[in-house]
Amino acid sequence: MEETLYDIEIHKGEGKYFGKLFSDADGIKEFRNERLDKLLRDISIDIQLALEEFSNRSSEFIESRGD
Repeated sequence: MEETLYDIEIHKGEGKYFGKLFSDADGIKEFRNERLDKLLRDISIDIQLALEEFSNRSSEFIESRGD
């Protein structure tokens, strides 16, 4: 089964890059940076942290059920 976890939009304007990260869990987050590589780094780190948090919550839930 395939499921979309995130949608990402990136735009350039006025010498800066603007990114929007869309997810069902976190809603919409906006990022800004003058450099594209740093914008992508910020977005990647945010996704990684959110997925680690989700993984930790899932593990805690499974442990609490005693499976």
